[in-house]
Parts: sequence; C-alpha cells; structure tokens
Amino acid sequence: MATRAPKVGDGDGGAAERALAKARSPAETRGPAEARGPAEARGSAETGGRAETGRRAETGKPGAKDRQFVTALARGLEVLRAFQDGGGPLGNQEIAKRTGLPKPTVSRLTHTLKQLGYIVHDERLSKYRTGPGVLALGQSSLANMTLLRVARPHMQELREHSGASVALGTRDRLEMVYFENVLGKATTALRLEVGTRLPIGTTAMGRTYLAAMPPEERGYLMSHLETLHRARWPGIRGAIEDAVAQFEERGFCVAAGEWQREVAAVGAPIMAPGGLGLVVLTCGAPSFVIGRAKLTREVGPHLVHVADSIQAELQNA
Repeated sequence: MATRAPKVGDGDGGAAERALAKARSPAETRGPAEARGPAEARGSAETGGRAETGRRAETGKPGAKDRQFVTALARGLEVLRAFQDGGGPLGNQEIAKRTGLPKPTVSRLTHTLKQLGYIVHDERLSKYRTGPGVLALGQSSLANMTLLRVARPHMQELREHSGASVALGTRDRLEMVYFENVLGKATTALRLEVGTRLPIGTTAMGRTYLAAMPPEERGYLMSHLETLHRARWPGIRGAIEDAVAQFEERGFCVAAGEWQREVAAVGAPIMAPGGLGLVVLTCGAPSFVIGRAKLTREVGPHLVHVADSIQAELQNA
C-alpha cells in the first residue's frame, strides 16, 4: 500500500488529516480530534443525489450559544442553499418548504437578496433564480483553489490510464458535491458535471470521505444518516463499515451498483489547503466498462498513487 506524502493542513495537523495518515501509515499515532464539528446536514434523495424537499436533517444548531453568530445572515444563506439542486426557479412558498423558514421571513430575505443581485425575479413565473452575484462568488472560489491547479493534470492522466471519468468532491451536509470533473473519453463514460450532488452513504466518493474521517466525527455523521435512511440503514451501515475496512487495508474504497445499479467507482482521499480540508478523488464508469474487480486490482492502486502525488505537490505549492 502506498505511503502518503506529508500533508497540508493546520499548523499542528487536523484530526481528519491524522486519521488519513494513520490509514496510509499504520505506525503513526492518531492524535485527538480537532474541534471541527460537522456542519448542518441536509438529507439527500437516495436516487440521483438531489436534496429532499422540505427535509432538514440538521446536525446540531449552529449559533445557539454563540453571541457572534448572526442568525439573519445564516437564514439568508439558507435561502441561497435552497437553489443548489438545479431544479429551476423557486417561489417563496417553495423556498420556505425547503428551508423550514416562515414564509414572511423568506419574503423579506428574497427581497434583500434580489436587491443585492444574488437572486433575480422572473416576473412571468413570479419566482426567483440565482443571479450574477452567486456566480461571481463561485467563480472566485474555484479560481483561487490551488488544489484545482495542481490536480487537473493528474486527473487527466488518470482519465487516460483508466478510460473512466475522474472527479474531485467534498462534503456539504449529508451529500458530496463535485467541484472538478474530467469526463471519460468513451461515449459510455459516466457524465456527471461540476455541481453534481451525490448521497454520502451509498457512493464511492461519500464512503471514502466517511472512511477517512476520525471515528468520532464519522459516528456523528452516521447517526444522522441513520435518521435519513431509516429502513435501509442496516444495509448502508454495513457497506460503510466495509468501506472503512477497505480504506484501512488498501487506501481506497470501491462501490459498485449501490447508488445506481450501472455505476462503479473507486475513491481515495486528499487533504486540501486553504480551509477546504478533506476532499475525495474518484474514478468511475458504467459497471459494464469497469467492474469491481478491475477497480480493486488496477484502478484503485493507481488512484492512490495519483492522490499521493497531488498531496505531495500541494505541500510544496
């Protein structure tokens, strides 16, 4: 199993980083968990990765005892989050349902966000959609990511090596979000675009993220996944535990036919600089193109090598 290069993180190393290093280098001692509690968790649909309308599976209540926490700002950001599924324009009633906020509050927030240019109002539909302000923020964030500049050439090389699509993603609540993707060359390639949201419990990207977390943080998220998945949870929990074992043994996690029956993928973690933290590099394709056996024998070990190369370059960037 490949040994991970020195990692980029906080000055004394974060908990997720130490957990990742321990899995790649068993002799290393795990330190105490960093006080980096998971953010609020929004439930995800179990097919296609879309956020479930009207459900707010929250992991705690940020700001409840924090005098510096600005509730009005948090509510405004919740309104913007309601648009993240790419499902088209939304009215105040739909936004209220998605966020759990009172409709009068939503009306004031959408008016303010419209005045600031973060959303625009479609007079014909009497609904809102995201505006140039949100696009500018997103472009600025992506443009400043050292991770993307370093990772892109390696992702392209991995695509050439495997023939599959390669993606980078990180967690947002109970979902994983693509923020970079290199599509496979074949017409049958897995075609998921930047911004695609995937369930964390049933995908290679999500399970790799969970496996690379410190156990206490993973347990915190899994308690909310249990609430989300209900009757399906015993099977999903067993698959996550298997993914943790895979990661500890090999440094990568494979998932085939569980999120979508025809999709197979493998993931390996990277610790990113600039506050982004734990991200996951994945390689995936239709299962009739690359099956579990090939992912385990060939693609997975090479993926670990690529992730380690990216990690080493990030440290020196």
